[in-house]
Amino acid sequence: MEISQEEIRRNLEQVRERIRRAADKADRQLSEIRLVVVTKSHSVQVVRGAIDAGAKILGENYAEEGLSKIQEIGSIPGVEWHMIGHVQSRKAVDVTGKFTLIHSLDSVKLAERINRVAEAKGWSQSVLIQVNVSGEGSKSGLSCWNDGQMPAVTLEIEKIASMPSVKIQGLMTIPPFTDNSEFGRPYFKRLRRIRDQLIGSFPGLNFSELSMGMSADFEVAVEEGATLVRVGTAILGERTYTKG
Repeated sequence: MEISQEEIRRNLEQVRERIRRAADKADRQLSEIRLVVVTKSHSVQVVRGAIDAGAKILGENYAEEGLSKIQEIGSIPGVEWHMIGHVQSRKAVDVTGKFTLIHSLDSVKLAERINRVAEAKGWSQSVLIQVNVSGEGSKSGLSCWNDGQMPAVTLEIEKIASMPSVKIQGLMTIPPFTDNSEFGRPYFKRLRRIRDQLIGSFPGLNFSELSMGMSADFEVAVEEGATLVRVGTAILGERTYTKG
């Protein structure tokens, strides 16, 4: 049975309150932190319920599913769609210009594809650079789980930054999965340190966004500097929709 709009509204309010408390604990301004409601594998009806309950940013993991929902729901003033999942290079043509922000730009190759598509259309695609800070082979992103990898990351970002239609906005990471919220803290700290180093190396670029933290650990991520937290289950419950 799908979650009701009233449950969504209540959960959304609870998550926002938890974000507020985490921001207060870290002496941060609440306005610095935005909530991405992760809608992957939820039906259009649930997504509409989330929008009606006040969700402003919707995050999708799969290109086909996300684009289908965008087409069915249509443009709504004040509502953004973000691509938060892995994007295959061949899917660059599908997602470019369709999502306000791509959180998961994980290679120069993908950046080149996005740049070509955006340039041909006269667009500018905002992106976050995904960084693998854990060393897990299952995680995408530029490899930077030790300091020795930083020069290579800097070189990769220099290449991406040279592409005129790709607009870097910051960084994203996914720590190892665990039910222990504190487990993610060192990974969030590391992403923030990487961001600070990149600001020093590229003073003309924008690294204001840190996309990190999900349902199990978003409060810790906020304490460590997250500006975008990606929360699905804590708001929409377990996923009930399967792509057909």
